[in-house]
Amino acid sequence: MTSPTGPNTGPQRIVCLTEETTEWLYLLGEEQRIVGISGYTVRPRRARDEKPRVSAFLDGKIDKIVALEPDLVIGFSDMQAALADKLIRAGLNVFITNQRSVAEILGTMRLVAGLVGAHARAEAWIADWQQRTDALAAVAQGWPRRPRVYFEEWDEPKISAIQWVSELIGLAGGDDVFPELARQRMGRDRVIADALEPARRAPDVIVGSWCGKKFRPEQVAQREGWQDVPAVRDGRLHEIKSCDILQPGPAALTDGLQQLHRLFAAWASPA
Repeated sequence: MTSPTGPNTGPQRIVCLTEETTEWLYLLGEEQRIVGISGYTVRPRRARDEKPRVSAFLDGKIDKIVALEPDLVIGFSDMQAALADKLIRAGLNVFITNQRSVAEILGTMRLVAGLVGAHARAEAWIADWQQRTDALAAVAQGWPRRPRVYFEEWDEPKISAIQWVSELIGLAGGDDVFPELARQRMGRDRVIADALEPARRAPDVIVGSWCGKKFRPEQVAQREGWQDVPAVRDGRLHEIKSCDILQPGPAALTDGLQQLHRLFAAWASPA
């Protein structure tokens, strides 16, 4: 597909070190620019069949990436600083974003769209997303009350929701029980030191997304001192896969948000 602003607009050979950029470029119809992707990419499914996998999250196949002759490498977060340094020293153009909030995710999506001359398509997608998000908020306004939600990103040590997840919980109709930690940009600053503190905050719903491994609700339910937590008592412990909510891009804004809303709606209107 040729960009409406011309075939030579922006970078022509892009390596995406994380999934959200790959998914976004496919949604924009600009996937022909992608020459390499992360091995963790699962969205869209066809990307794994169409594009070579050249990186993990913390490291990558530098020689293979260089051989692809990219004119731009796009990555995410301070955790890829070492990988970015290797690629820069190899003579490549590297662009690393560090979005943490929903607003920053949207800003990054607009920025990437601008790089490839797809501004109009990006704005149309974002406007449609905003309409669907407003519709979810309207539904939640009819609930008797909003559920209190504990989102666990990791179990040992316990790490609570990153900012965009906390904000998505709010957009979906819930209230994050650790809003003060969500404002911390680094994972180490969202570690919950007291193992009983989540229980004291009495969440109605517990959502686990243990990045890189399967969430085990039965293990959470058996934690000492957690038996009287409303979510444990009522069996409201659920998993959302990390690829659906811990990628700061289209997946979190769509599937992640929708899954949160369905869980909260089921809590608000039990059968």
